Amino acid sequence: MALTSSPSDKITKRIHDLADWRGETLAHMRKLIHEADPNIIEEWKWEKPTSSGVPVFSHDGIVCTGETHKQVVKLTFARGASLKDPKKLFNASLEGNVRRAIDIREGEKINETGFRTLFQEAVAANTAAIAIRAARKKTGRPVNA
Repeated sequence: MALTSSPSDKITKRIHDLADWRGETLAHMRKLIHEADPNIIEEWKWEKPTSSGVPVFSHDGIVCTGETHKQVVKLTFARGASLKDPKKLFNASLEGNVRRAIDIREGEKINETGFRTLFQEAVAANTAAIAIRAARKKTGRPVNA
């Protein structure tokens, strides 16, 4: 991969290189993410000698990552524990205080409308956190969410 590859190019390459259900699933979830938030920023993080890196989708901070494993495509939401999940999409990392994840296995379908709503809620949580930090900095006092 060329050093000048953009994060979006790296994500596209990851999808292409997988060449199986995981690539198809990641591509589909990427499409839903862009439908949920046309202003999403694609990033590529945590690249090191032992890891080729991870697709990251950000808006006012990390919204979620899109990892691919042998048995699952895992979408980990940075603020997942604080989000409402009425469609019960989160099915992994449920014990944590901050993150929550959606593991998608081969052949599984996701509630697309529910996912877009959950993603939009995650973006709103990031934006609200930015606003709270800005207000604290301006006033020097705690601000309630």
